[in-house]
Amino acid sequence: MKIVRRISDLRLDGDVGLVPTMGALHDGHVALFRAARAESGTVVASLFVNPAQFGEQSDLAAYPRDEARDAEIAEREGVDVLFAPSPDEMYPAGFGTWVEVSDTGAEGAARPGHFRGVATVCVKLFAVVRPQRAYFGQKDAQQAIVVRRLVRDLGLGIAIRVIPTVRDADGLALSSRNTRLSPEERERALGLPRALAKAAASADPVAAARAELNGLTPDYVEVLDLDGARLLASAVRVGSTRLIDNVLLEGELS
Repeated sequence: MKIVRRISDLRLDGDVGLVPTMGALHDGHVALFRAARAESGTVVASLFVNPAQFGEQSDLAAYPRDEARDAEIAEREGVDVLFAPSPDEMYPAGFGTWVEVSDTGAEGAARPGHFRGVATVCVKLFAVVRPQRAYFGQKDAQQAIVVRRLVRDLGLGIAIRVIPTVRDADGLALSSRNTRLSPEERERALGLPRALAKAAASADPVAAARAELNGLTPDYVEVLDLDGARLLASAVRVGSTRLIDNVLLEGELS
């Protein structure tokens, strides 16, 4: 596996699959790598903690970073190129071009500016890597909706694959933020996937999920449409940690 830090050093030809990540890799990322490996001649993973999508500097500072471990996982899973730029490489002096996407749902309303950062870094990664496909996880469903919309609106010609959420044995969706949970907080956090799963069969899944959250106060509960797949999504805070999750109500991910 080759580690590349500068845009000018990226030399990619042929059929390329891109997995954008911010590191702190877990089995959810592994599922993305394996999906990319199964249908791509060259697999590129980005490793970039994007400062533009963090609203709170404390959250950015606390984000876990372990490049050596991440590189080991990526290489083991067949990644060919790990693109690990610095913030100055992605946002050089004088950078002033941002991608705004309208209607980013309740997640966008709860995190002002977040999806501007997501959209901008994705467009830049697409421009420098030039993949045929890019891979995202279902857990970040609103992110996938935003990325698919910008690809369609800008005519980028990239297929956006959405891979089902990977969960721990107890049902909690895998996330780099899970490491911040104490044992007691983790037990409370399990109320989120349990509430969503139980509410999925209800005639009014939003109301049912709110009723099932058992002391967890959601930022929102909403139904999302991901190109015909309907998902019940919510975000909650457990202690200082914000967690998101969703379950499929109908349709299929693609």
